[in-house]
Amino acid sequence: MNQPIKVAISSFGLSGQAFHGPSLKVNSGFEVVQVLERSKDLSQSLFPDAEIVRNFEEIVNNSAVELVIVNTPDYLHFEMAKQVINAGKHLVVEKPVAQKSAEAAELVQLAKEKGVVFSVYQNRRLDGDFLTVKKILEQGNLGRLVEFESHFDRYRTYITPDTWKEEGDEYIGVLHNLGSHMVDQAYVLFGKPSSVNANLKIVRTGGNVADYYDIRLGYENFAAILKCSYLVMYPGPRYSLYGEYGTFHKWGIDPQEDVLRTGTLPQGPDWGKEAESEWGKIIYERDGVKFLGKVETIQGNYPFYYKNLYEAIRKGKELLVKPEETVEVLEILEACLESNRKKKMINL
Repeated sequence: MNQPIKVAISSFGLSGQAFHGPSLKVNSGFEVVQVLERSKDLSQSLFPDAEIVRNFEEIVNNSAVELVIVNTPDYLHFEMAKQVINAGKHLVVEKPVAQKSAEAAELVQLAKEKGVVFSVYQNRRLDGDFLTVKKILEQGNLGRLVEFESHFDRYRTYITPDTWKEEGDEYIGVLHNLGSHMVDQAYVLFGKPSSVNANLKIVRTGGNVADYYDIRLGYENFAAILKCSYLVMYPGPRYSLYGEYGTFHKWGIDPQEDVLRTGTLPQGPDWGKEAESEWGKIIYERDGVKFLGKVETIQGNYPFYYKNLYEAIRKGKELLVKPEETVEVLEILEACLESNRKKKMINL
């Protein structure tokens, strides 16, 4: 039971190179034994002892592999995940777990029947800024929440050629890409909303898929506003919390992704630490006392995802990201699509 979990990674693009690969590399509880690369050998630099394979069946049919990471394009997730579960292997699927909630629910049921551990890679639950927002809400100094606003804005005037993310139907675009993260974060903080109102559109010249959304999630006595645009040159706050007694603003974004893209491994005491200049600001007045100051950002911790997964597989511990939760997140995303199509609020 103390042996490393033997892992296969289903692709080695950005997701494999910057997210799954590095966190698996620094965790002695895992051993990457196979990596699927269609034509390149990029994984050799990170996993020199792993076998590079050219088709997915070599992973599914490898009896030594205990855990498979399905981090391929979204539209492939469902069928590949089914193959993994039917082979009796544990499974991590990159978000979104599937394009439709019914598909995700089918995977959840199948995993229960086969007795395998199944989780979805929602790494932005481990962003430092999000963890800080979560703590501020738990502390309650802002009082009753009136409005929550979250942004994931970028400035990209260009259309990236030859990528599946720029061509396709309504399931391709920022809603299922970045929106999967933002809706999941709102779900973690507040649960499932009672209503959804969403506006999606294309803002880049020559764009083919939605690259903007404005989502309003209705909760009792407050709304959670989630916004994303690819044409924001000078972003405002990443998070804004408006409460009965005060306000919190947080600019910037968790630094882990940018550091991982440089090839740096996620380890050491300062991993995920944010510079003081990026800390958020809070102001509130309670019981005649007014406070204005900075809030130190909690250190981000992407490697914790796989630490938790190891304990779930080997020790039966509770999963950080339960697959049932991701079914409900997909239901919210589906309501966003329906709201945009019908140009009306959808009640859940």
